[in-house]
Amino acid sequence: MPDTWKLKDKSFNKYILNEDIQTKVRELSARINTELDGKVPLFVVVLNGAFIFASDLLKGVTIDCEIAFVKLTSYQGVKSTGVVQQVMGLDLNIKGRTIVIIEDIVDTGLTLEHFLKTLWEMEPAEVKVAACLLKPEAFHSKFPIDYVCFSIPNEFVVGYGLDYDGLGRNSSDIYKIIEG
Repeated sequence: MPDTWKLKDKSFNKYILNEDIQTKVRELSARINTELDGKVPLFVVVLNGAFIFASDLLKGVTIDCEIAFVKLTSYQGVKSTGVVQQVMGLDLNIKGRTIVIIEDIVDTGLTLEHFLKTLWEMEPAEVKVAACLLKPEAFHSKFPIDYVCFSIPNEFVVGYGLDYDGLGRNSSDIYKIIEG
């Protein structure tokens, strides 16, 4: 991919290279293997954005596990709408299970907070969150983010599963928006 990428009316600069992403993802997989050994966790992948991160992360998970998918949305363009929609929900019995939610990015935490309320009603033993990216400046929720590859400033990013109005997910690198 080029150093600068134009998607619709916005331009983006290359920000995090795929080789750096893969290094962090391998480290995170190894940590999960150690910390969750013997628990048979259910990994819940939040679509659409987390599919590439989840694929890479789970290739390195060697412990017994299961995988499920949900689809939640709160974004339109480059801004959160503040309203979370659950487009595709979790239809498994998770009572007493260890759950690991896999997210592409956590910024305000609104989407995850909404989903966590639903999950806790289903009585899991524990819930952990794994995110490729975390925006600490934007994050205002109280729940812990247990596994993070990168903490980044509060800037809009695309690539590696993240999109701008549906475009940009297909880059193996992560790009940040050029303001101005």
